[in-house]
Amino acid sequence: MYVKVLVTPGAKKEKIERKKEDYFIVAVKEKAERNLANTRVLEVLSAFLAVPKNHLKIITGHQSRSKIISVSEE
Repeated sequence: MYVKVLVTPGAKKEKIERKKEDYFIVAVKEKAERNLANTRVLEVLSAFLAVPKNHLKIITGHQSRSKIISVSEE
């Protein structure tokens, strides 16, 4: 399954908001440097979806606010 994520790095409060079944808006406190924000997005999303973090992988958007993330069941 693939999900689309719009990320807001450097936010004051962390939050995750589900807009559609496969579209999320995620705000994280980490800055968009040294892959910190991407790592935190995967942590927040894995907790929200109740899947292990190693089942999530960023497919596109490593250096963009808009990302596509693969969620594997295994």
